[in-house]
Amino acid sequence: MENREILDFYKQTSQFTDLGYYKDFAINLPDDIEELCLLQRMQIIHPVAYKDKDIRSKSNCFWGDMTKVPITRLDYEEDYFPTAQSMIAELLRKNPNYDINREAKDKIHITCRGQAILLASILKAKGVPARARGGFAPYIKYDGINYDHWLTEYYDDKENVWKLVDADEHCPDHEMGFDLNNIPYDKFLFGANAYLGLRNNKIKEESILYASDPVTLGMKAAIRGLFYDFHSLMNNEIIFLHVPKYIQDKNFELSEKEYKELDELANLMLVPNITFNKLKKI
Repeated sequence: MENREILDFYKQTSQFTDLGYYKDFAINLPDDIEELCLLQRMQIIHPVAYKDKDIRSKSNCFWGDMTKVPITRLDYEEDYFPTAQSMIAELLRKNPNYDINREAKDKIHITCRGQAILLASILKAKGVPARARGGFAPYIKYDGINYDHWLTEYYDDKENVWKLVDADEHCPDHEMGFDLNNIPYDKFLFGANAYLGLRNNKIKEESILYASDPVTLGMKAAIRGLFYDFHSLMNNEIIFLHVPKYIQDKNFELSEKEYKELDELANLMLVPNITFNKLKKI
């Protein structure tokens, strides 16, 4: 049985996951995690898909009629809708029917971070302990590279266990070989694991990728994942531009003393439910 203090903490919301007047809307969404994820997935076009000219020219694909999406739309709308509340507000503004038949022109262009916090916010509204998690997913492209990715983690009260779920990958043509609603923990590389793997020379630099512009590889990418996950564990799901100022100012080139400080943080994050109070103190 999980510590009640921890479960109560992850029922709380942040400025990113609080749904305000949309809380009742979320409560009335399906309780079944598979149904909830599929429904959410059909509200969103991933920016990588929208940027693909071949996909944009299709009138009949997973995302619907892409030819009807105005070319004036941004590829990435994360800056427009950084919170779960803003995502739901925009979806209902475009079309009040929140169902699996939403047309492509009425979907929002949001990455895995948005998917993770939106699902977490809906689960929290339903009284389910939930948190976004940041790290890297080797299962996205199967090419030996761990791509930066966000998931949702929630507490299954019936089974008394935390479960990882990936709303972003709920696509009909994605066969992972495991349940996306209960992802094995060894299938996802959390920020701390990626960081410590590089520090201990157990992971190759070129295998850790953060899809920035330009692409960031290795330790710089891992440090991003470390802090995204740390803040998510603290119910503060920072956006992609948010990293500690001293790290940004140094362009991620840190002293050994600073690396050792991050080593301590990362080791605590390996078992966040055990080190919960120490992480909160940090």
